[in-house]
Amino acid sequence: MFVYFAITLTVIYGGLVSIVYFNQRQMIYPAPPVQHGTPAGLERVTLTTPDRLELIAGYRRAREGKPTLLFFHGNGASWQSSAQVTAKLLSHGYGLLAAEYRGYGGNPGTPSEEGLYQDARGAWNYLRGQGVEGEDIVLVGNSLGAAVALNLATEVSARALVLVSPFNNLADTASRRARWLPMRLLLQDRYASDEKIVAIGEPILILHGEEDSLIALEQAQALASVRDDTVIETYPAWGHDLIVHEPIQDRIAAFVDSTRA
Repeated sequence: MFVYFAITLTVIYGGLVSIVYFNQRQMIYPAPPVQHGTPAGLERVTLTTPDRLELIAGYRRAREGKPTLLFFHGNGASWQSSAQVTAKLLSHGYGLLAAEYRGYGGNPGTPSEEGLYQDARGAWNYLRGQGVEGEDIVLVGNSLGAAVALNLATEVSARALVLVSPFNNLADTASRRARWLPMRLLLQDRYASDEKIVAIGEPILILHGEEDSLIALEQAQALASVRDDTVIETYPAWGHDLIVHEPIQDRIAAFVDSTRA
């Protein structure tokens, strides 16, 4: 009886491991329903990635003398929602390229770590093609988008890098949420931001809610600890939706203004 029970548990566990392994990208990239509207003040634009995908995104040119935010949203959001969570910044004249990912918003392709990095490169190239200088571009990433922004910062020279609710690496995040599964062995996409942050030359600001139940505060602190000059600020009353709060956007503006040459 014991042997039968052990075999049954092993088969069930193996089945769960298989389900997670083969469906992990659907879990990591739960794209929301396609939104057809365009937020006021933005125009729909097409970004071409280095691997030749054409992605719909949103763009608003900056007021004279103001920088442009290149914003990468989290895994369950959209480029339209990026306009909503940067509204306070936009009201002060900041430009915005609300980047979008392959497989999101009706865009072609299937999301993956390397795929999102390609999408980020396409967004950067679009801004440069619009005549926006690197010193006038601020890379901003929220949650999963923070890892995308951070990777791009290792490849380009921007004005600053702002990470809101970031993780140190995806394996740590997944392992914390599914402690009973060997997530570090199963993951195909790793987003090892803690291994890349040392290669970044731009000023870095990390903002994280202390009540974040999705990405632990300790993960943001671990990421910040890799570089002594990283500025990290935490907020005791707020969780993973930190970016929606106007004081957070005010703090981003103050940080960006402090990086002005």
